Amino acid sequence: MKRTRLMHTLIASGVLSLSVGGIAMAAPCRANPCAPRSTRMNPCAAKNPCAAANPCAAAMMKMDIKGVMRPVNYRPYRGNNKELLSYGKRLFSDTRLSSNGMSCNTCHSDNGAFQNSFAEPYPHHVQMTDERAGVKSVHLDEMVQFCMVVPMAAKPLPWNSKRLAALTAYTGSLQKGFRAVNPCAAKHPCAAQNPCAAMNPCAAANPCAATRH
Repeated sequence: MKRTRLMHTLIASGVLSLSVGGIAMAAPCRANPCAPRSTRMNPCAAKNPCAAANPCAAAMMKMDIKGVMRPVNYRPYRGNNKELLSYGKRLFSDTRLSSNGMSCNTCHSDNGAFQNSFAEPYPHHVQMTDERAGVKSVHLDEMVQFCMVVPMAAKPLPWNSKRLAALTAYTGSLQKGFRAVNPCAAKHPCAAQNPCAAMNPCAAANPCAATRH
């Protein structure tokens, strides 16, 4: 009796549904009590206990660019370049710069997470700043500030600070050794070993062929 009553309650709530044969089946699309009723807004987003633990969650929303773009009459910190590089390298792995335990190195260890555009001279277009703030072109120090706010969830560094100058200098040194990656190269690991590649009459049909030159 209790089992039957429970099943009826679950069906009424949408957690279960009835099949043609009368057997109760799970209704996964309605089983989540926090599922948004509107495609425009999720009223239960704030109830997600894991949201704060996701360092990229903030990156999904448009950010406030206050403090991350060069101020008027900007005068960056000037110092010995060798010293700044050394200091910047230490800061690059310093999780104390963030509020969520991340560091620059969390995403960019061994040049990871850098887009091909990173090889271009600054200022240039960066996908993240465009998507998150509608900023089409940034300088390298502005990019550092963007990363301080998203995804490191911290405040921008003072514009005349040694820390900003050091991180900018060290990131610039990484840029010098960065090489854009051919997105198609990894799809054909034996390409370099194939002596007849150039003779392949189907090469022109390969959408990645042009990127190998």
